Amino acid sequence: MLINKAYKFRIYPTIEQETQIAKTIGCARFVFNRFLGQWNDTYKETGKGLTYNSCSVELTKLKKELVWLKEVDSIALQSSLK
Repeated sequence: MLINKAYKFRIYPTIEQETQIAKTIGCARFVFNRFLGQWNDTYKETGKGLTYNSCSVELTKLKKELVWLKEVDSIALQSSLK
């Protein structure tokens, strides 16, 4: 018999940590929505979507243009592409 267990943990971040969490979530949402729009446009034009690798290269270029994307963790931004 398989029994599932769950644990809940409460975190108490400092003000600086709360700010960083909010920035990370906001930047990840921005990256996700931007590349979702690009994927939809490419799919409508060519019938094929974008690959993860092409999005990753584009994200690197985007980080050079938008400096505020460098303030957050790059792994969070890359995860929003998957």
